[in-house]
Amino acid sequence: MALHFLVETSTDAAVGDLVSLTGAEAKHAAVVRRLRVGESVTIGDGAGVWLTGVAEEVSPSRVDVRVSDRAVHDAPTPRIVLVQALAKGDRDELAVQAACELGVDEIVPWQASRSVSRWDGPKAVKGRERWATIVREAAKQAHRPWIPEVSEPLTTGQLAQRAADARMLLLDPTATIRLSEREPDGRDLILVVGPEGGIAPEELDRLVAAGAERVLLGDTVLRTSTAGPAAIAVLSVALGRW
Repeated sequence: MALHFLVETSTDAAVGDLVSLTGAEAKHAAVVRRLRVGESVTIGDGAGVWLTGVAEEVSPSRVDVRVSDRAVHDAPTPRIVLVQALAKGDRDELAVQAACELGVDEIVPWQASRSVSRWDGPKAVKGRERWATIVREAAKQAHRPWIPEVSEPLTTGQLAQRAADARMLLLDPTATIRLSEREPDGRDLILVVGPEGGIAPEELDRLVAAGAERVLLGDTVLRTSTAGPAAIAVLSVALGRW
């Protein structure tokens, strides 16, 4: 499989055009991936455009690629959204990375009541930027035409409001209906994953009252870093993506 790289903005490049990678992406291509002149590569803009071409010039500051094919991929629908509760250490970041590789379409940080990690003030901006960087690199690694959006952190009240516009599924080890038994109905699917201590009872009640459904992932209790990616795999099969 050809090496894959990203341009910073959307591109209207056509077959025969020259596309240039610069900055960190060029350095990564030339120094880390050791791209050579004449090698085939693919280039995406993260918004559906997919270019195939051959490297004509390679240096740490600039990589020029001659486009030989152009395709445009539609955004997946219905969308899979992961609401990931903030967690201590790097467990939430591990969840974000794996979820992106597995095909999530949007990631929403959630300041759950039991979250040990707290995003307050400037830390919220920094945390979201960190997650966006993880998502970008994971999407590039997975050769995804669309880079998932990392939304602003939500409170439980704001999260409840989103239940009105999509099908919200709460991963709850005490639920009686399995996620695999739920049939997609065409609406976007919002998976909600709690922190290490799980979703608090009052949060479950509030979200269920807003229309969310409690679902069981399996017979074992998964870590917050594992539950979301596992659920995305289940939904990907149900949606026919896999």
